[in-house]
Amino acid sequence: MRGEAMVMPAEDWVRPLVRLKDIKKTYTMGKVAVSALRGVDLEIADGEMVAIMGPSGSGKTTLLNIVGLLDAPSVGSYKLAGDEVAKLPDRRRSQLRNKRFGFVFQVYNLLPRLTAAENVIIPLVYGGVPRRERRPRAEAALEAVGLKDRMRHRPTELSGGEQQRVAIARALVNEPSVILADEPTGNLDSNSGAAIMDLMQQLHEDRKVTIVLVTHDANVAARAERTAHLRDGSVADEAESQ
Repeated sequence: MRGEAMVMPAEDWVRPLVRLKDIKKTYTMGKVAVSALRGVDLEIADGEMVAIMGPSGSGKTTLLNIVGLLDAPSVGSYKLAGDEVAKLPDRRRSQLRNKRFGFVFQVYNLLPRLTAAENVIIPLVYGGVPRRERRPRAEAALEAVGLKDRMRHRPTELSGGEQQRVAIARALVNEPSVILADEPTGNLDSNSGAAIMDLMQQLHEDRKVTIVLVTHDANVAARAERTAHLRDGSVADEAESQ
């Protein structure tokens, strides 16, 4: 079981893909310092699917942003595949983020004037992928999420569930090792949300991609292999899904 990794014999121990140690994040708002994270310790194995839960204001999104190199911790160590990345300069952090991570958000963040395929192409442009390779890769990603027949539709012509599938295809198109999802079902009805989680679980199993998702929904968290509960800016407890 993945949750037993910490007590395995040394010869069987596998270095975690993500290792956070005493991560703290403080924001200054005027003259007031606000502590969003207060010493987070968390490890995530390569190929694992982990949910992060907690009440509003517990630091879930801040933690996800630090894992995805969208933000840097004020204090602490963050090792990604064994390399310390907590204090990388912005340019290097951006390069590593584009190579390693795909992002799925509660709001789909699709550009309304672009088709589904054109939205999925955007990360390939930033990634320096040759022009001739971009559309075939975007179309393959959309086909993988079941939108083969919707590639030329704009976001306003798609349902909420279909827009989220486009966002997942966009996250996958650069073949990242980690997908970070912030409330991926938060704007969807229960049926569409369940379909999105079915898709993410299938992609996780088929592609062995690591998935870290923030959610307030216990049913969504139950799809993960393990759940980390945040409270007051730190991990209160962790549990394997049954």
